Formats: sequence, structure tokens, C-alpha cells
Amino acid sequence: MSNSDQSSGETLTGYPRKPQILARQSVARSRLFHIESLDLRFSNGEERQFERLTGADRGAVMIIAMPDPEHVLLIREYAAGFEDYVLTLPKGLVDPGEDIVTAANRELMEECGFGAHCIEPLVELSLAPNYMRHRMQVLLATDLYPKRLPGDEPEPLIVETHALEELPALLLREDFHEARAIAALYIARDKLREEKRDSAMDLL
Repeated sequence: MSNSDQSSGETLTGYPRKPQILARQSVARSRLFHIESLDLRFSNGEERQFERLTGADRGAVMIIAMPDPEHVLLIREYAAGFEDYVLTLPKGLVDPGEDIVTAANRELMEECGFGAHCIEPLVELSLAPNYMRHRMQVLLATDLYPKRLPGDEPEPLIVETHALEELPALLLREDFHEARAIAALYIARDKLREEKRDSAMDLL
């Protein structure tokens, strides 16, 4: 790396170095949210103040539960942010001491009334990374069996079954718009399609 590269703050990969955190301060706190301000100095010398939401950082899970190879379970729940009911995937926070598979199975039992004999991690998704460090672990649950656990929902959730191949039609609905759920379903659909193609090739 040349001296000019070092002075510009570039790394060996050509990307800028991460900003230096000069100070951090708690701005506001509620039962659910904590707003923190960060005083940052970027590699080019510019200084800015950013705000972000922080939390317990316990992690969260979102579950693609398939009662059969073609269908997925969706839930209808009240979304306070939109002041309306939305259609989405079952999800929830990881409790202290839980791993993500245990948390996914518990949330599935609480929200859908099913457990799963097979749960596999699929992908990690973020939400508004400019403003929060929240990460969502998406897991694929198959080989379901009936089992319900009491949850913390204020009212019973409506569970719907939809064909995974009908995603384009789901996107036309006004109540189906959560980006993480949409991304998770497309990723799962493509994974299952690839596995099906590989199985077909093995039979040739």
C-alpha cells in the first residue's frame, strides 16, 4: 500500500477504513427501544453524528414452516407500525439460553400450533442496517407435528397455508409486504427448486 493509500484511509481491499467512534451517548430509552448517538470520524477526516436503535441484541428468528413440500404457513397479526393486520412469517426473539433452532421451534409452537422434527438455518437477514444492528436468522422447518405452547400474543393468530410457488400472487396483496418475509420465501423457494433439480439429475 502506498503512502497516498494510507493517508486516504483505504485498506488493502480498496474499501475505506471503518469510521472511528469518538463518543457515544444515550439519547432516549423506552420499554422496547434505546436510541444512541454516535460521534464518528470517517477515514477522510469528515465527522458526523449518527443515531441508531440498540437493544438486548439477543437475536431473532423467522421460520419458514412447510406442512408439505409445496406449502408454507403464514400468520396474520396486528402490526402497530402500520395500524393494520399483515400477513407474514412466524417470528420472534431468541430467549436467554436458547439456540436459534430451539427458539424457532418454540415460536412455531406458540404462533402456529406446530413443532418441527427438522429445522435448518437458511440465511441471516438484517433490517435497516443504517439505523439498527438487528439480525434475523431465517430457518426452514419441515416434518411438522401438532403441538401448541402458550405465547405472548394479545389475541389468537390466524394461520394460513399458501403455496410457495404462488409468491407473485402474494405480492399483489395489500397485506403482504414485509421485506424480510418476502426475501426469506424467495430464498427458500430457490433452495428447494435447486434441491429438486439435483435429485432429478441423480435419477438420470
